[in-house]
Amino acid sequence: MNTTDDTPGTIDTSKMTQGQREALEMTESARAESGYRSFAGDLFMGRFSLDHIYPFPLQPAADVEAGQPFLTELEQVLKTEVDADQIDADGEIPDALIERLARLGAFGIKIPKEYGGLGLSQTNYSRAAQLLGSVDGNLTALLSAHQSIGVPQPLKLFGTEEQKRKYLPRVARGEISAFALTETGVGSDPARMETRAEPDADGEHWILNGEKLWCTNSLKAGVIIVMARTPDKIVHGKPRSQITAFLVEMNTPGVEIVTRCHFMGLRALYNGVVRFTNVRLSRDTIVGGEGRGLKVALTTLNTGRLTIPAACIGFMKRCLGYSRDWSATRVQWGSPIGQHAAIASKLARMAANTFATEAMVMLTSALVDRKNADIRLEAAMCKLWGSEAAWQAIDDTMQIRGGRGYETAASLKNRGEKPVPVERLMRDSRINLIFEGSSEIMRLFLAREALDPHLKVAGAVLDSRQSAGKRLAAALKAGGFYALWYPKLHLPVGGVPSDLTPACKPALAYVSRTSRRLARTLFHAMVKNGPKLERRQLLLGRIVDIGTELFAITATALYADALIKRGNTTHFREDLESLVKTFTAQSRGRIAASLASLAHNHDHEDYTFAQTLLDETRHAGLRDGIV
Repeated sequence: MNTTDDTPGTIDTSKMTQGQREALEMTESARAESGYRSFAGDLFMGRFSLDHIYPFPLQPAADVEAGQPFLTELEQVLKTEVDADQIDADGEIPDALIERLARLGAFGIKIPKEYGGLGLSQTNYSRAAQLLGSVDGNLTALLSAHQSIGVPQPLKLFGTEEQKRKYLPRVARGEISAFALTETGVGSDPARMETRAEPDADGEHWILNGEKLWCTNSLKAGVIIVMARTPDKIVHGKPRSQITAFLVEMNTPGVEIVTRCHFMGLRALYNGVVRFTNVRLSRDTIVGGEGRGLKVALTTLNTGRLTIPAACIGFMKRCLGYSRDWSATRVQWGSPIGQHAAIASKLARMAANTFATEAMVMLTSALVDRKNADIRLEAAMCKLWGSEAAWQAIDDTMQIRGGRGYETAASLKNRGEKPVPVERLMRDSRINLIFEGSSEIMRLFLAREALDPHLKVAGAVLDSRQSAGKRLAAALKAGGFYALWYPKLHLPVGGVPSDLTPACKPALAYVSRTSRRLARTLFHAMVKNGPKLERRQLLLGRIVDIGTELFAITATALYADALIKRGNTTHFREDLESLVKTFTAQSRGRIAASLASLAHNHDHEDYTFAQTLLDETRHAGLRDGIV
């Protein structure tokens, strides 16, 4: 899956369509390579190494102290000045509230102090997202789209000093920003991007034309980041598509908000269609260099994705509170419904998943704060796992509350009951499985990263474009690697720290041995499927799910261990131990199901049948009898 025909370690793209090949090559050229070995990445290779994550990096006291004044005031504002149900009903966030959050510094949480921001850590930012997620998804989206993927984060990572001094103080003070990538025909396929920027005759300006869809915050934004196609670059005698990131002031002539988009949930989302007609931009508006826009986007999203699962922690804790209260007081069949096994199972899953999501996010946030960590896999796992766990939580909450879950908060209040907004929470949370990388895209992304070590070792063996000699040399080299690597996957290697809390050891022992089974499973899939493996999306998805569950178990056990050793006052020791035991048991069940379905599934039958559904001449009966 590399980008050039003469690079060892590639996957054969000769049988792909031109569009598939171009999309793959563009994405591959933007991948950040790092010598850092992440814990999550090692799991797929059968390595269980806690070097980077044990002891669990709890937030240092100094960092807690640095963020507490802001977080305390933010919590107070959210508690006393935010009416989430009214925001939902009006479809608008009050200007006074936006101004209040700006004065608080909520638009510049991670922007360095020298540029007018609060200069807080990723961990404090995640704690702020948790507070926001517990109250209102619209506010979460406003602040997240602004500083996780909007102007602040790309400029922090890729901006010139001049760009930082010009724009960061503005956005830190509350000038709203946005990120424009998606188009009508372009979601996760950058090769199809139609928005273009062409250099002007003077060589110092670019002319931007095109239209962007679903640009969150665009209706309120003063400046946005826009991704556009720029002239191809010739690499090894062949043209390669280029994407470049531009800073665009929304008051620039030719920039137009075409319409505001409205959605099932997040009804106060300031999301719109933005059109660019002969927009003249100076060369100094390019972020990260010409042709590096996709790298800017992907790198920004690596950290930006963490905001969603961080907000999901607060959201899930809110769901757990509503569910626990109702399960303890609602009596049916002579006892509180929480004592019925069907409800108790939902409560146990919700509580365990909430703690696990918190552990994963806090661990990955701490890795971000170390500056040199590569958190691509961990962040993607947090986003995938946390958003799906949050959806499970609100679905369970809806079921537990029954008709009172389906009824709106306003209707409940009108009848004299407590206005619990489960209906609104369900509408607002569904998008978490879609934006900033849908669950399907996250699984494909993680699968590509899981395969990367193997592609570097054996990719050239599968590449039909290489000469027979090169493929033979690659096969010999790969054979040497696998002759040493594969037998080790059958050895009972431990790696569980001796000073770990005893109740947490079984969880990590399970992860250690299951990671080796995971690595064997992935290797067997490669041998069996060869170059066709990349098209076995459901198979790869199950492998990714297993790796993600193993990361979740590890984070949960290590987090509990650290809290127990610190003498945490918000959790009793027995509570933490029971959370680890319960979550590990639940996760092991899911892993067992995924492993079983690797061998016994109906993927082929489903796919074959689905193709007949796409044929308009087939299955007419399934379209009959409806209006």
